[in-house]
Amino acid sequence: MKNKRKLIAGNWKMNGSLAANDALLKGILAGLADAVCDVAVAVPAPYLAQVQAAALGSLVAVAAQDVSQHEAGAYTGEVSAAMLKDFGVRYALVGHSERRQYHGETDVVVAEKAQRALAAGITPIVCVGETLQEREAGQTEVVVKRQLAAVIHLNGHCISEVVVAYEPVWAIGTGRTASPEQAQAVHAVLRAQLSAASEHADRIRLLYGGSMNAANAAQLLSQPDIDGGLVGGASLKAPDFLQIIAAAR
Repeated sequence: MKNKRKLIAGNWKMNGSLAANDALLKGILAGLADAVCDVAVAVPAPYLAQVQAAALGSLVAVAAQDVSQHEAGAYTGEVSAAMLKDFGVRYALVGHSERRQYHGETDVVVAEKAQRALAAGITPIVCVGETLQEREAGQTEVVVKRQLAAVIHLNGHCISEVVVAYEPVWAIGTGRTASPEQAQAVHAVLRAQLSAASEHADRIRLLYGGSMNAANAAQLLSQPDIDGGLVGGASLKAPDFLQIIAAAR
């Protein structure tokens, strides 16, 4: 479906400072006047208030990098969906490969996080993707379908309200990028899986999230089932991020 507005979401990861964020946001906002896609920035939790204030009334939506699978209670260090909602958060990343790898998040935990976000009126950006070892073993399709199936199973008819990001783990921060054809092939698999689960699958945006940058964005975004990007390092440089946004037509 090419009638959806594309979504370009920047993931700042564990980067930033009050001063650096201010400069970056000013640079992004100054160049956004003619954007024809949706734009979001996923920022570290301590900076949600700063970014909420800076982006107020602009085209930039605020996103969180994570959300707790718990509603409230004795979970020290966790941040609930309701708390994120207090700061105007529109999107929340769930199941990013770094969370799966370094924090042991399982498919079930990711599905629960998506459920909490949806219940609070926040759109989860559900991340799926395979490692290099899994790709070389021919397991790409099995892995991404398993990861997405857990989210579909727990969220049922609400699945049409999520965003899905395919991020091949082997292409994150490595400078390696899936070719447009490789990315499209996996997106087509995910689209078919979503179509089998929801009659509204055509409204679900599928983002590509493996080292998208200013040089390769246009070619990736021209693929029929790629509806945007989850951008890492390039989102920390206003000119590069703006160039990717400009390619999302």
